[in-house]
Amino acid sequence: MAAPQDVHVRICNQEIVKFDLEVKALIQDIRDCSGPLSALTELNTKVKEKFQQLRHRIQELEQSAKEQDKESEKQALLQEVENHKKQMLSNQTSWRKANLTCKIAIDNLEKAELLQGGDLFRQRKTAKESLAQTSSAITESLMGISRMMSQQVQQSEEAMQTLGKAGPVAGSCSRSPRPGTGTGTGTLGSSTSAPALPPGLLLILPGLSWMQTKNLSPCRGPSSWDGSSSQSIIAES
Repeated sequence: MAAPQDVHVRICNQEIVKFDLEVKALIQDIRDCSGPLSALTELNTKVKEKFQQLRHRIQELEQSAKEQDKESEKQALLQEVENHKKQMLSNQTSWRKANLTCKIAIDNLEKAELLQGGDLFRQRKTAKESLAQTSSAITESLMGISRMMSQQVQQSEEAMQTLGKAGPVAGSCSRSPRPGTGTGTGTLGSSTSAPALPPGLLLILPGLSWMQTKNLSPCRGPSSWDGSSSQSIIAES
């Protein structure tokens, strides 16, 4: 029957091998981890727990080796303890390297996402700027059309006012009889048929010519020349 001390040593060795394999598996998971950072943190927490359990079992094995009666068995167990410690240190080195590799991968992934997000942001910004330019161009075009229509309306109003002022003057002049006519619609020397002038009217023709040269028209002159005066002169002659 095996001694209780030998059983304890065997159990310690089995536990050490078990925790060592679990630590190696977790380290491989860290190497393969591509994020997020919370997943890496969770894996590291598990690795720390396994390292604590492994260290505790190695310490128990070391204590059992020191309690051995035989020096040969004691040295053999102490050599095993030393090998387990070296293996644990190697696992810790692998763990640090795996963390470094994983963090680099996560950083690269985050940078790629930021660049992709930056491209989308630039595309949206460009689209907004293009929309703003188009809207500004449309606004300027509408304002130009509005100004042009306003100018046209103003010009039309000015033209109507000008016509309204000129209309009565032109109408009064066209209705006033001219010298030498009885109706105010003909002129001297007109090709239209007119009644023969009486011999007495020939005496006042030089006076009419002088009035025309002095711009003393019936519409603007100071004399009250009108068609009735012409008729009276014709009647007298």
